Amino acid sequence: MKKTRQYGVFLAAAVWLGLAVLAWVYPARAESEAERRALAQKPGLTLGSVLDGSFMAKFETAAQDQFPFREGFRTVKAAASYGVFRQGDNNGIYLSQGHAAKLEYPYNESAGDRAANLFQKVYDGYFAGRGGKAVFAVVPDKGCYLAAPGGYPAMDYGALFEKMKGQDWAEFVDLTDCLTADSYYRTDTHWRQEALLPAAEKLALALGSAVPTGESYTPEALETPFYGVYRGQAALPMKADTLVMMTSPVLENCTVYNYETGKTGKVYDLTKLDSRDLYDVFLSGPVSLLEITNPAGPENKTLVVFRDSFGSSLVPLLVEGYGRVILADLRYMPGSSLQDYVDISGADVLFLYSTLVLNNSTLLRW
Repeated sequence: MKKTRQYGVFLAAAVWLGLAVLAWVYPARAESEAERRALAQKPGLTLGSVLDGSFMAKFETAAQDQFPFREGFRTVKAAASYGVFRQGDNNGIYLSQGHAAKLEYPYNESAGDRAANLFQKVYDGYFAGRGGKAVFAVVPDKGCYLAAPGGYPAMDYGALFEKMKGQDWAEFVDLTDCLTADSYYRTDTHWRQEALLPAAEKLALALGSAVPTGESYTPEALETPFYGVYRGQAALPMKADTLVMMTSPVLENCTVYNYETGKTGKVYDLTKLDSRDLYDVFLSGPVSLLEITNPAGPENKTLVVFRDSFGSSLVPLLVEGYGRVILADLRYMPGSSLQDYVDISGADVLFLYSTLVLNNSTLLRW
């Protein structure tokens, strides 16, 4: 028995040493495709870094990120967490109704106040008294429709919605009854464009613009499988989603000017088919300022949309009612600089941000 234990200890030490050596000589990877983040790299070995302890601290982080067969070990760990130990989440990601979603709590009241104050500042600075309509809508994250694991706290969505409804300078449009859990990708945070026509119709009616109808669009499914961000974070081999674009002759004739790159493209950017995030096909992904020109729309009508990434797939469904649509993301550009780039006098305005951003409103800038 004693020899068996000794052999076991020796074998474990040999395996650990072998993996440690392999981790050092294994080719370093720049990023984790599943987690969509950069991986820590092996630190340089110097006498100074050894003496001040920084080498070991950085090496430990790099060893965890560059560990051989890391993705396989992540999957084994996740399967054990969910299936064997019956934990409700892994890395903050839980499974419910066939969806992977992120635990988001608690409701940050001060963040809600900050967002509401910033939006009013933008409205007062650019739109007040200038003839356009002002509409405000909150995009509920899919956790609003999913049951989190028993015993886990959930965000107080009701309190957040009530805070945002209190803006007397804009008409609040409640989108919650237009959506269900299946309006969202199973493996990702975002909503599916083919499920958004009811929400787009409700917003168009509030704006007094052309109401989109299903007959106007043709769903076009991409062959490239869509693996959302929650799939990688959950570390489980979930089946891929299918990304569907709602195409139309109007959208095909629109042009999109990207103020960051100075280039003109299309509403659906098919150069993003091989990007890390397939959702970037919608309006080229995270961009601070875009301008859509619709030759078939009324020349004298402009819509300005302050939005996050959820707006990338919804805004194309509102385009037919306007000759020009401006999309600004206050996460990437301060609201005070908008007038330096575009003329928005007399424009309608739509504020469209998700609960995920509103509950973390320090991301937004003035």
